Amino acid sequence: MIYRLGELFCGPGGLALGAMQARIRQGRTIHKLTHAWANDYNGDSCETYRHNICPKAPETVINSDVNNLDLKDLGPIDGFSYGFPCNDFSQVGESRGLEGKFGGLYRFGVHVLETFSPQFFVAENVGGLRTVQHAVALKRICRELSEAGPKYNLTVHFYRFEEYGIPQTRHRIIIVGVQKDLKCTFKVPAPTFGKKNFVTSRSALEYPPIPDWAANNDLTRQGAVVVERLKHIKPGENAWTANLPQRLRLRVKGARLSQIYRRLDPDKPAYTITGSGGGGTHVYHWTEPRALTNRERARLQCFPDTFEFAGSRESVRRQIGMAVPPMMAKAILTAVLKTLHGIPYNWVPANLGGED
Repeated sequence: MIYRLGELFCGPGGLALGAMQARIRQGRTIHKLTHAWANDYNGDSCETYRHNICPKAPETVINSDVNNLDLKDLGPIDGFSYGFPCNDFSQVGESRGLEGKFGGLYRFGVHVLETFSPQFFVAENVGGLRTVQHAVALKRICRELSEAGPKYNLTVHFYRFEEYGIPQTRHRIIIVGVQKDLKCTFKVPAPTFGKKNFVTSRSALEYPPIPDWAANNDLTRQGAVVVERLKHIKPGENAWTANLPQRLRLRVKGARLSQIYRRLDPDKPAYTITGSGGGGTHVYHWTEPRALTNRERARLQCFPDTFEFAGSRESVRRQIGMAVPPMMAKAILTAVLKTLHGIPYNWVPANLGGED
């Protein structure tokens, strides 16, 4: 059986790639997902998505502000996914919540559920949504999603991606909903990696080496001061924890973000890859005095070397940082398929509520 998947805020296609890789066999039948349509306001992200996910059907990726998207023009779907913008729920910045510019964008997912009644949906957002500050927002979001259209049983969980083989300490809330009429509830797939066997940044970047033909692998030109500063920062250290000479110290008042000029620890998963890049947040190699290339960042996000990103270097960096790692998407959606078809798998209790 093939499930048609629709997406909002699709980004470059990390979730879509994981969805296409997710499949299960039941007797002689293979259950899998296929791309139906997708939307994003960023033109480069849409071009990346078209090139890698649906090159034969580029018209199914709509480059448009979601406010101008007419759902009636889209085809039917069996599943739906969206990573609604997280800016207003991040623990960095003003964190305006539902009242911010981006906070209410989750409602477009509610509209999709009411319009198409898909059998399931997957919604992803930053871990900051689980804080006390945003607890009311999380409950409201979950209530509206659960009551939309045919109504859904929700499973809300805070995932640590490194526990699923992603070489990065990326932590996100993922909400999975399954139609109540189907009388089944999604279970959180059990982690497959522990602290003793986490995939390290060294393993992700060096085994195997990045091939010469891989796209998006241009080195970033570093200024002389940055190079000198990095030479004083040891693996795992940042601009604040390293023993820097006075002339190389940063003159910053207020919050001191741990990612500033932070070198990777080659024996641990990378820290979170983000879409930012200014002010020393590019993510830095553990021995070479330089920022990672976009291809190296893409590897830490589990994109294959054959996946090509469109746009300028800065645009590609943002796309990679904002994407869902395909390997994580595959783990979640494989479990969704097993749930729909009553196939047992190892699972753990969900660690978040959300509904009143």
